[in-house]
Amino acid sequence: MRSYILLICCLLSSLSQAQIPNELSAEDKVYGLSKFWQEVNFSYIYYDQIDQLKWNALFKQYISEVQQTENDYQYYRLLQKFSAYLEDGHTDVWLPKYLRQNIFNGEFGDYHFYLKNFSGRAIVSRVNKSKSGEIPVGSEIIAINDIPVAKYMKEYVEPYVSSSTAHVREDRAVEYLLEAYQGTKFKLRFKLPSGVEKELNLSVAACAEDSFAPAKEPFKLVDLNWQANDIAVLSINSFNTWDTFSEFKEKLPELQKAKGLIIDLRENGGGNSGVAKVVLHYLTKDTIFYGPRSQSRKYIPTLKAWNQSEYYHDFPYRPDTLGIGDRNLLKGKRVVVPTAVLIGHGTASAAEDFLIYSHEMDHMIKIGEPTYGSTGMPLMFQMPGGGVARVCTKKDTYPDGTVFVGVGIQPDIEVPLDLEDFLADRDPVLQQALNYLNNKL
Repeated sequence: MRSYILLICCLLSSLSQAQIPNELSAEDKVYGLSKFWQEVNFSYIYYDQIDQLKWNALFKQYISEVQQTENDYQYYRLLQKFSAYLEDGHTDVWLPKYLRQNIFNGEFGDYHFYLKNFSGRAIVSRVNKSKSGEIPVGSEIIAINDIPVAKYMKEYVEPYVSSSTAHVREDRAVEYLLEAYQGTKFKLRFKLPSGVEKELNLSVAACAEDSFAPAKEPFKLVDLNWQANDIAVLSINSFNTWDTFSEFKEKLPELQKAKGLIIDLRENGGGNSGVAKVVLHYLTKDTIFYGPRSQSRKYIPTLKAWNQSEYYHDFPYRPDTLGIGDRNLLKGKRVVVPTAVLIGHGTASAAEDFLIYSHEMDHMIKIGEPTYGSTGMPLMFQMPGGGVARVCTKKDTYPDGTVFVGVGIQPDIEVPLDLEDFLADRDPVLQQALNYLNNKL
């Protein structure tokens, strides 16, 4: 309990507790904690992989701690820490709107920073234009509140990040390094690209300026552009809506002119695996291909009453334990040309399912960095005060049982993220794909 109190004091010492809503009763707080714990016990697909004695001991410890939280924000942060213990990218707790609307990430009134992880270093990747001369892109945050960044992330950020993979946990710890409730004060020490160090004392507050350096690109579900030698670059940035498929279909007539194809999934956080699968129908000559092998849990109370440890177990909830053979009966024209799929840490969930479906396709190759390493079907449920929690209920593997959750899908050609390339606005992953395809054409 003492370490938790020290953490909260570190982050919120400058805030008057009256500024933060305190609407949840002690009973509400215990109920929410218990509800999450219960759903994990009954529904979490990887329950057999956690230390169950430690998990239950942590629950008992938190029964006391949640009742001692001084406001609703502290309570929900403790729930997030509880969920992060499970180390799963589809099992987490989301704050209610009345708290979220007062939380800002990298916004300090006159300043607004975006941070990106480069080998554990917190690098400013975008900054509001009026401050871009003072804190240029490429500046590194080296200390927060006189604590070295590596130590600060390890103690005060990573314990709250729900992630299945170490590389995503580090990415998220950098990305959300400066997320805090409005009014929280930070003492930040920067190392500028020139080598000069600069210190700022800032207070978390919304920044009204919306011009950035570099400029933000408008989000597009699907984007198509062309490179030399009739190589098409198709960026698919989400499978969360069937609008993705509609926009893809609109671009098909033009796409059919391609002699080589690059599919960029680096910013695709997933969504609906059905959307991903139908898009793939147009990009392969295969009539049958296999998707993830899936398992869920089965609970048998009678076996528990007989004191058998197998009262729950994982089992294929579909009859085909080798994955579902998807029939591709598409009669329209397909685009089957040498194809490079660009992947990275942001390639997640349904986008990873896309990679599983395409794994055996000999005209496709994966280039970039390991993927997010988490997919599954999350069970979503309400928490006290309007928050939401998720628990992953489905285990997916390659059709042959090879595990990718917790490690990420590996590229065939690995191209690591490099700070020098980023600062020079070079895309080495795209360039590697162009080199590969030009050698194929």
